[in-house]
Amino acid sequence: MQLRWSPAAAEDLFRLIKYIRQENPAAAQRIAKTIYESAGSLKSLPNKGRTGRVEGTRELPLPPLPFVVVYRVLEERVEIANVIHGAQKWPPKD
Repeated sequence: MQLRWSPAAAEDLFRLIKYIRQENPAAAQRIAKTIYESAGSLKSLPNKGRTGRVEGTRELPLPPLPFVVVYRVLEERVEIANVIHGAQKWPPKD
C-alpha cells in the first residue's frame, strides 16, 4: 500500500517542526523522525490507528508525543490528512 501526505498535512507538519526548531532543533528532529516513521508504518498496518472523530478517518496517537496523525485508508493508499496536537479541538467547528 502506498502512503501519501495531503498538501495540508505536509504544510501543517512543516510549520510544526519549524516552530519547535526555533526553541530546540534536536527535539524538532526527533519529533519529525517519530512522526514520519509512525506514518510510514501505516503502509503495512493501515488499520493500526483508532476510528477517527471525522467520518472516514482513522487516528494514530503518537505517545509519548502529544500529536495524532489523522489519516484515511483508501483502496490503494493511505492518505495522511492532518497532524494535530492531542489538546487541539478536533474536528474544528464550522
